[in-house]
Amino acid sequence: MTAMFQPLRLARLALFLFAAALLAAPTRAQDASKISDEIDPSLHWLRTKIELATGSYGGVEPTALVLRAFAQSPRQYVPSDGPFIARAVAFLQGKQRADGSIADPSTPKERIPDTTALAVAALTALPEGSAADTLKRALAFLSPRMGEVGIQPAVDPADAAAARKLAAEWIGKRKPDASWDGPQGAVAATAEGVLALNSCWRVLLKDAQPAAPKETKALPAFTPADRAKATAAIERGAKFLLTQAIAGQPGRFGRDGKADAGVTAMALAALARVPAPRPPEVDAALGAGLDWLTELYRSGKIRESGMSNYVTSALVMAVSAAGRPQDRALVGEAQVFLKSLQSDEGSGYSEGDRYYGGIGYGGDERPDLSNLSMALEALAASGLDQKDPAFQKALVFLQRCQNRSESNDVVAVDGKATVKSGNDGGAGYAPGESKAGFVTLADGTKVPRSYGSMTYALLRCYLFAGLTKEDPRVAAAWKWLCENYTLDVNPGFEGGADPAAPYQGLFYYFHSMGRALDLYGAETLTDRAGNAHAWRAELAGRMTAMQRQDGSWKNDNSPRWWEGNPVLATSYALLTLSYALPR
Repeated sequence: MTAMFQPLRLARLALFLFAAALLAAPTRAQDASKISDEIDPSLHWLRTKIELATGSYGGVEPTALVLRAFAQSPRQYVPSDGPFIARAVAFLQGKQRADGSIADPSTPKERIPDTTALAVAALTALPEGSAADTLKRALAFLSPRMGEVGIQPAVDPADAAAARKLAAEWIGKRKPDASWDGPQGAVAATAEGVLALNSCWRVLLKDAQPAAPKETKALPAFTPADRAKATAAIERGAKFLLTQAIAGQPGRFGRDGKADAGVTAMALAALARVPAPRPPEVDAALGAGLDWLTELYRSGKIRESGMSNYVTSALVMAVSAAGRPQDRALVGEAQVFLKSLQSDEGSGYSEGDRYYGGIGYGGDERPDLSNLSMALEALAASGLDQKDPAFQKALVFLQRCQNRSESNDVVAVDGKATVKSGNDGGAGYAPGESKAGFVTLADGTKVPRSYGSMTYALLRCYLFAGLTKEDPRVAAAWKWLCENYTLDVNPGFEGGADPAAPYQGLFYYFHSMGRALDLYGAETLTDRAGNAHAWRAELAGRMTAMQRQDGSWKNDNSPRWWEGNPVLATSYALLTLSYALPR
């Protein structure tokens, strides 16, 4: 039987700005991406509604709808993602009766086939084997009663045009907090809204044509730079950033003429590290921008956004570097907030959970090493003691990102393959996950591929958490970084079909490298071939060689992760130079 059930409650409402942007998008792939971005905030709202003690989202029916909304979303959440899924599955299992039906005690007899069908749809949407016995018994109950099921199977929109229109209608009636209202309550209505957007996303993604591999150009040759040359590059880059402020809004940065809190926070963090004495115009932009961001933070808009960790962490780094006395209280408040984002006992996680100790963007439900490194950097800048439980919990997550089987206990499933740790000492993006893909071993086991930017992130996180150079986890990461030292690509992405892949996140890689090596304290690295590298002069030389005529930087080979935006790429470059400044 089909696992797709959804009440048909669609109203024709006026199209909001989202609809105009969606209908104007030139490709189905971009349409699908826009809808995916709209799904995350509603799922985040739903997650806050779970009763952790029971795993219920308000009873069998809303819990089943919520589970399916998570499972069929673009991120395809599964029970190992955390208690917001695992406990909900256990709740449904606990509501199964002796005859195989699944219903609340108060459910009228005539409604039991409906609630059972909703539970079956939710459990079927999860990976094969999830609650298998519960599902088998529920299907046995339903089989002779299909005529009693009053819920209509959901039907995906007929084509791309219908998907765009349906998505626009649902987005148009959503509330500012990303939820919907409905006769069965906000949780059920929001789950139904997400299910509708999920179906629109599927249709648009199905017919989207993959982008053709982009031609790339090798980075320009470079020579090591001295302090004077690096400082001159910083000054030119800072001047460029000042010209990119949003018109009439000094100290605010973004794209397409709109200020963005995340881009602004990174730009201000870069400007705050311009060597003293900072030019008056830089201090003026810093002051105006920090005033705006602190106002946003105190109003709750940053903390309630889908990028709350990223923006808050960048804000803490900016205000810490700027050194304004009036921002000290904000740093303390932000420290408490960042700790509250950690996946720990307070949110229902235990140490055995895959993502325990991690922190994500703040708007999705999977922590990752990149976001955790941002948060730990901010917590360190805020003065948090290395012995604080937040750092110690983070170590559990960090170990699970590292390809070192002695300290990585993750065993996950990807399709039908088992995912386990490798032993090269490098790191991927999250436990059992790597943006660089996997290495498949002879027995079919998959190992997340280590890559540069995340291994440097791992190194600095270990140091923030108080580990020494002699710690075997730190030593393993250092060995990988030395053996894979390069300033030409983000190492670990080579060998794939996409020639642009090694350039993905390139400026983030340089930034991650500069910060980690400066923190580690070694002035040279010895590569696989035995060559010693004075990394400060070399990294400064690489950055100065890539600076454009107008003082900016931009990732021309791969705009992924916003590095095609010169403001963000320039911010990364300036931060990199500030860490690598030759002594």
